Amino acid sequence: MKLLHVDSSITGNESISRRLTADIVAHLRAGRPDIQVVYRDLDAVPVPHQSAALMAARSGAAAGDNMRAEVAAADTALEDFLSADIVVIGAPMYNFGIPSQLKAWIDHLAVPGKTFTYSEAGAAGLCGDKRLIVASTRGGIYSAQSPKATHDHQESYLKGFFAVIGVTDISFVRAEGVRMGDQLKEQALAVAREETSALRAA
Repeated sequence: MKLLHVDSSITGNESISRRLTADIVAHLRAGRPDIQVVYRDLDAVPVPHQSAALMAARSGAAAGDNMRAEVAAADTALEDFLSADIVVIGAPMYNFGIPSQLKAWIDHLAVPGKTFTYSEAGAAGLCGDKRLIVASTRGGIYSAQSPKATHDHQESYLKGFFAVIGVTDISFVRAEGVRMGDQLKEQALAVAREETSALRAA
């Protein structure tokens, strides 16, 4: 079994999402020691943002050394995802959405014929065999019961994108309100620990 572990936070050792993804991966490996882990740190080693030149190069257009390196990075991001059975993503909320580093990585997963197909009925996902676990962290509270729920373009985006490519087994380990005082932060982390302990590696 292969697991892809992706972090996108830009706050380094202060990152709560990084702490959560590390805990999730450790918990899953404790249940399945045979899990092989591939790790990507999108802050330390960002993937290139999508561009007209990159799209052309990936379609076979002539490319210089710099563009060939970008094509290789984009292709590696896609292959890492395609080869994984479980994908664990650290996704902090930045300005009501996901980090641009994570968005750039996701853009390289949207490849017709690889992760989805088009037909007369619309897009059909090809990744239904994958399991996705998202470590979601938020400074405020944006879940369904909150009056700020309409500002959530983080979890809603992730659910929408991965559903389009066929991923329906999606779990969120959430810590929200972590910038609203120490008490709420500790409560949020306790909830996240409970949610992590409930995960199964099967």
